[in-house]
Amino acid sequence: MPSDEKAPVKLSLPLEFQQDIFKELREEDELILIARGLGLLRIVTNLLHSYDHAGNNLILLLGAEERENVWIGEALAEHAAVSMSSKAKGLSLVNTDLMSVGTREKMYAQGGIFSITSRILIVDFLSGLLNPETVTGIVVLHAEKVVATSLEAFIIRIYRQKNKAGFLKAFSDTPEPFTTGFAPLANMMKNLFLAKPALYPRYHVTVAKSLEGRKKAEVIELEVPMTDAMRDIQNAVLECVEASISELRKGNVGIEMEDWTLDSALHRNFDIIIRRQLDPVWHRTSFKTRQVVRDLSLLRTILHALLAYDAVDFNKYLDTVLAASQPPPGTNKQNQSPWLFLDAADTMFTTARRRVYEGKVSNADLANDPKTVPDSLKPVLEELPKWNQLAEILQEVEQDAYLNPIPQDSSNGSILIMCADQGTCRQLREYLQTMWVKPEGHEKDEEDGEPEPSGKFMMRRKLRNYLNWKRDFSRVSAALFTENQKAINGSTDQKVQSGRGNKAPPNKRRRIRGGGAAGSGSSRTEMGAVRTAGDRDAHIASLMAELQPTEIEAMQKAEIGLDPLDDMEDYYSLFDMNELIVVHPYEGDLDEHVLEETKPRYVIMYEPDAAFIRRIEVYRSSHTDRTVKVFFMYYGGSVEEQRYLSAVRREKDAFTRLVRERGNMAMKIDHSNLDPQESFLRTINTRIAGGGRLAATEQPPRVVVDVREFRSSLPSLLHGRAIVVVPCMLTVGDYVLTPHICVERKSVRDLIGSFANGRLYNQVESMMEHYKHPMLLIEFDQNKSFTLEPFSDLSAPTTASGLAVAPDLQSKIVMLTLAFPRLKIIWSSSPYQTAEIFNELKKSQDEPDPLKAVQLGLDPEMQGDELRSFNQVTQDMLRTLPGASEKIVTQLMLEVENILDLANMEEKDICRVIGTDVGRRIYRFFNKSLYDDVSIPTL
Repeated sequence: MPSDEKAPVKLSLPLEFQQDIFKELREEDELILIARGLGLLRIVTNLLHSYDHAGNNLILLLGAEERENVWIGEALAEHAAVSMSSKAKGLSLVNTDLMSVGTREKMYAQGGIFSITSRILIVDFLSGLLNPETVTGIVVLHAEKVVATSLEAFIIRIYRQKNKAGFLKAFSDTPEPFTTGFAPLANMMKNLFLAKPALYPRYHVTVAKSLEGRKKAEVIELEVPMTDAMRDIQNAVLECVEASISELRKGNVGIEMEDWTLDSALHRNFDIIIRRQLDPVWHRTSFKTRQVVRDLSLLRTILHALLAYDAVDFNKYLDTVLAASQPPPGTNKQNQSPWLFLDAADTMFTTARRRVYEGKVSNADLANDPKTVPDSLKPVLEELPKWNQLAEILQEVEQDAYLNPIPQDSSNGSILIMCADQGTCRQLREYLQTMWVKPEGHEKDEEDGEPEPSGKFMMRRKLRNYLNWKRDFSRVSAALFTENQKAINGSTDQKVQSGRGNKAPPNKRRRIRGGGAAGSGSSRTEMGAVRTAGDRDAHIASLMAELQPTEIEAMQKAEIGLDPLDDMEDYYSLFDMNELIVVHPYEGDLDEHVLEETKPRYVIMYEPDAAFIRRIEVYRSSHTDRTVKVFFMYYGGSVEEQRYLSAVRREKDAFTRLVRERGNMAMKIDHSNLDPQESFLRTINTRIAGGGRLAATEQPPRVVVDVREFRSSLPSLLHGRAIVVVPCMLTVGDYVLTPHICVERKSVRDLIGSFANGRLYNQVESMMEHYKHPMLLIEFDQNKSFTLEPFSDLSAPTTASGLAVAPDLQSKIVMLTLAFPRLKIIWSSSPYQTAEIFNELKKSQDEPDPLKAVQLGLDPEMQGDELRSFNQVTQDMLRTLPGASEKIVTQLMLEVENILDLANMEEKDICRVIGTDVGRRIYRFFNKSLYDDVSIPTL
């Protein structure tokens, strides 16, 4: 669809570097790599609006997440309202298979901007529902995900094959993936079919000029010192991490270990990187190595919890970790995690408990009244240092807003507190609501001085909840130990009769899992422990005793039946933005909306985030009439600080490598080579036998593919081999290569699941009924080991004696081949090898008919499907008869009732049905005496 790309459009790009990027994108196709927080979605939205404003365009948006669709949709609607364009249609979503084919076809014909999932778009391209030549252009988000085997690369290849005039723009704000591997930027550009990358790091000249040339935001950096106990716990966890890494190095010699350091362990994806490196040899790694890999992930979670959780919740979390790490009763401790035996682990657990209380809590103490704290326990209840710092900042903000009002400022006087996640937001909201409330008995502690905010009220309530939880937890643990001991010491006859081995009785398992009967009166707490009805009522009563209802709440309870809604203005009013405190988690580009809507004068970054700092810079530079004061908090000398600095350094190093590679990269993409000109050579039958001639088929190679298979990379690789991929909704098989070859594709994990639910048996049976050569493809991951050993422990649970209670995966495959002798199994180490195998199987074979492939299994009246209604075992028995071909087997099954009637038929009747020659052989087979060839000795 042609469009007037020069149509005037009003933009909302106030910064110079954003305008430069927009101008570049309007002139040529390129990949935009920009630092996080510099307004990527704003640039994309303005670009889309420029085409939407012109009208008569069909634009496809690829790779957008749900939250980004909301952001872009709202922004396009605002642009259209401001520009009052009658041609703008906004953003349309095509993200579900429930949308009918006819509906999508009408939407495409009308034009507009469509955010569409890759799986739907590739099917529409291949099926002809959407002609790539009618597409004005494609915009790709998250370009770092466009690898060679991705659906996005498949879509772009088809688009460029049939449409060389349309535009193609790609965006990414994650530079790290573009720096791994050999010539990663050049390879990514080939996948995107783009020739020019544009890099915009934070230190780019235009970016720095735009953000630093105007009035800057006032940033106050606050280094909050950790408590001695927190520092001791952090050092202990880091010691455990270092010991675990050393253990990995010892047990895995010969693997690249450059990044296996303590500094790298603080990175978010450290455990994923280690697992990816060990995947090719995972089946040869020891149990200890696998255990250490899991422990590293757990230790990193503990490091995060130390700074995010309060002292009570952190100690509760460590209690669950310790309980989960205990070996089952009756077993040795050799299978426990190695870090639990270190002195640092003991320091960690002891110090965490000392932050909450001193003394010992016995079972008798736990059995006391849940409203009170046992006398043997001395509460410590160490508060997080950031809480007090946050209260001081809020007092400073209140004084500053009162003493230094700025009437000319267009921003509100609201305060925005940004946190890492929702859990921290809930914690801060509870603290802010109760920091001026004093626990009972502490009201007169500060009569002589000014009252100070604290978390004592909240922490004492958390301590009571913790003791109630610990009481329930100890009861459940004792019950589990008792039942396990009974199961271990029980008689062998009882084990055989019950068939449960050393499992707990069903009622105990239901209590633990929270699935007991309603009459038991038990319920589940937030942490997953079981609480009886009496404990729950007492617990609620203790909480209600602390919460003093206000007069309005008492009035509402007394008059809850009367609410005439008269004089609502006397009771309800809008929040005053100057007195509003907003606690919000970091949500990427959506944080720009939060800043624009709240217009805060004060921003408190409770936890550091480099991208949000840049968003503050962009926000302040875009609105010179607004004043922003930022308080940046972090724990000094903590893993939080190191993780933040490491993330900034990694991004800077990534951009430095990309700049260097772009300077040395010489690549030119010639779109004329994308046409399958060599299809004629590929269709020549090169397998000449008996002096035959070269013969070219009239049709290019074709494979019928089930639409559900487009989640995998195999269809893309087949298309890359100049094979026409025809998407259809198949009932039988996943791939139809020839009229007689049907393939059911399974990854190893899919294979295990299909064996477990019996679905594979039905699938193979359907292929056996309709195709002469049914095949089962078992496809492995190219980055993992080409063996079934890593999956053997997933499919074969064992008893305490070590004996398998169910057949393993290899045995199930053997039984499958015994049940279906004609089934062929293809073993493939990767999708690349699968595409090569399919290409070899199709040589000198006829092309499949897509219409017939779809109808198989659906239309019982089709000729050739007569065998569907007959038993598969009977068919296999008839094929073993002498001289029986597929045609003869079909004729016998249509003419003869069963095998008994066939064995009792006269010779002339059999010859009349299937012919004289084969009929005589089958008659002699059934009527031959078994004693003719056996010599019976005389007595």
